Amino acid sequence: MNENVITCFIPAGEAKDNQITLNELAQNPLVKEIFITGKGLAEGLELPSKACLSEIENLQTTKGIKKMATLSKTPYTLIYTKTLPLKLGAWALERMLQVAENTAAGMVYADHYQEKEGQLAPLPVIDYQEGSLRDDFNFGSVLFYNSKDLSRAAWNMTQEFRFGGLYDLRLKVSQQRKLFRIPEFLYTEKETDTRKSGEKMFDYVDPKNREVQIEMEKVCTQHLQDIGAWLKPEFPKVKFQETNFPVEASVIIPVRNRITTVEDAVRSVFSQKTSFDFNLIIVDNHSTDGTTELLQKLAKEDSKLIHVIPQRNDLGIGGCWNEGVFHEQCGKFAIQLDSDDLYINDNVVQNIVDAFYEQNCAMVVGSYRMVNFKLEEIPPGLIDHKEWTPDNGRNNALRINGLGAPRAFYTPVIRSIRVPNVSYGEDYALGLNISRHYQIGRIYDPLYLCRRWDDNTDASLDINKMNAHNTYKDRIRTIELWARIALNKK
Repeated sequence: MNENVITCFIPAGEAKDNQITLNELAQNPLVKEIFITGKGLAEGLELPSKACLSEIENLQTTKGIKKMATLSKTPYTLIYTKTLPLKLGAWALERMLQVAENTAAGMVYADHYQEKEGQLAPLPVIDYQEGSLRDDFNFGSVLFYNSKDLSRAAWNMTQEFRFGGLYDLRLKVSQQRKLFRIPEFLYTEKETDTRKSGEKMFDYVDPKNREVQIEMEKVCTQHLQDIGAWLKPEFPKVKFQETNFPVEASVIIPVRNRITTVEDAVRSVFSQKTSFDFNLIIVDNHSTDGTTELLQKLAKEDSKLIHVIPQRNDLGIGGCWNEGVFHEQCGKFAIQLDSDDLYINDNVVQNIVDAFYEQNCAMVVGSYRMVNFKLEEIPPGLIDHKEWTPDNGRNNALRINGLGAPRAFYTPVIRSIRVPNVSYGEDYALGLNISRHYQIGRIYDPLYLCRRWDDNTDASLDINKMNAHNTYKDRIRTIELWARIALNKK
């Protein structure tokens, strides 16, 4: 039987929590040493003979990763990323070791259970793929590395990071080896973040996390350069020569069963003041709650509203967008507005169209303010996606989970690409594709009010739905990554 083949690293925390984790690991004969990372040990902590305080203050730093590579003298290295208690399942380490040996993976991770507010629930994670470039990809809290791959990656780290060390590590390991998920529930971790999915999804644009995000962008940019997927900030001119459009701009709203919010959205479009003609195309995806009748009534108030009910009944939000942009009444520019939301003032459409010409871009992304159903501002407030820069936005777009809103497109470009017929991530897929070829313009002033309420599609998702969404976005990134590598090879 294998013995003493794993070196473990755990962060220092409260004594009672660390004690549970230490005892779990120390009793396993596979474990040779346990290093506690941090500035000191909690008072009252009793160290097993295998455990000691390391010289590593923080495993998120590049220095910490390199020191860990030096300290680990065993074939495998386990990193536990939480200070809360870890409870291993039956033969969990043995199974991780077995799979690591059988797959020759650089790192393995596993499904697990999560204890939240006293309740135990299964927490499946998702398979890693080349496009899993998000720095917040959820591996769970137990990372089981091949020590040789870890060491090789550590010594290839050329930049010093305070926050991006672990992110840099797994990207560099992934360049040489597989990151392999074990679809078995091998341990239990505690979770203290009880927020709903819709509240967590904006953490990366919270201004207080800006310094962290800058580092993460540097890590991802280096990875893209290493694998040949980084694109230079060189863009063709958009000439806007096509003139065969009935109006300069069309606002497009896909809708299904939004009788409580769609009128606000429509009237915010009716109020727009522009120096050009525009219209509003609403693609009503067979609503059954009275939305259809309301839109028919609103269309009689203002001839700008074009009410479209598709012949097809298999359309997602992306498919409805295609119905709108290929409609004969669609303008030169197609501007997004969700049926939950409304423009912040009467100059939004004008400002967006002006941005196309001023910034010479094929797509414009604005900013928005988060509000509740009563239109009262809620945290984090303004979402401006300032992580987007003209020089590196097209590359950083592969790391973040969205490009922002509202979005607007030069119609010939969106028609040439088309929108995936899905109801989540369709805008992200389109934005990545466009950014591969063209500059994306930005407006950092808020352009609309984004309502967060229980009927939002991502307000409160269960783990299976969240996993499906994240898997799709990672797949979109994989497609885009391969396309960019191929483009560079040309």
